[in-house]
Amino acid sequence: MSLPDSYLSIAQPAEGLYKDKGSKFIGYVFPVKDLEDIKEQINSLKELHPKARHICYAYRLGFSPEEARSNDDGEPARSAGKPILNTILSLNVHFTLVAVVRYFGGTLLGVPGLIQAYKEASLEAFAASDIIEIEPMDNLEIRFSYAQMNEVMKVIKKYPIQIVEQEVNIDCWYKLSFPHRIASEIQAAFEKSVETY
Repeated sequence: MSLPDSYLSIAQPAEGLYKDKGSKFIGYVFPVKDLEDIKEQINSLKELHPKARHICYAYRLGFSPEEARSNDDGEPARSAGKPILNTILSLNVHFTLVAVVRYFGGTLLGVPGLIQAYKEASLEAFAASDIIEIEPMDNLEIRFSYAQMNEVMKVIKKYPIQIVEQEVNIDCWYKLSFPHRIASEIQAAFEKSVETY
């Protein structure tokens, strides 16, 4: 699946609260990179809320449907994880984890009540967060002789390229970062004007 030119995600973790018939639903949103990240966040929520009845969650990592998943954590099937995932999908955010911690208040809410509660807790968490647009970046490492520095700098100045790391000597090495959408253009520019090795 090809990368989009940009996508939406969240800037930093946030939380929101929804109450219904004595039950408390605490919604959390986290920006995440991978499954390892997700596991860590869920484990830290379990430590933070040892008395919680359920910690249900959903996440969306990349850009294919297979990279979105949900977990009901013992609630009736599709009553918790699915409404959380639907919130993520409706806001069209990626690399995002939403977890809802439930403290049972003694009154059963029924499946429609649960669906509503998990959805509302997710929305409350998103309401407290900043949704931002992110441009996927590519990295490129190039080696070239010092004599070619001017040619390399011409390409770097022409495009939105960041020098992440560099070693300048008789032989030079640059690690560069630039928007994914113009990656092929930048590589072509370097191939045309710079003898890299």
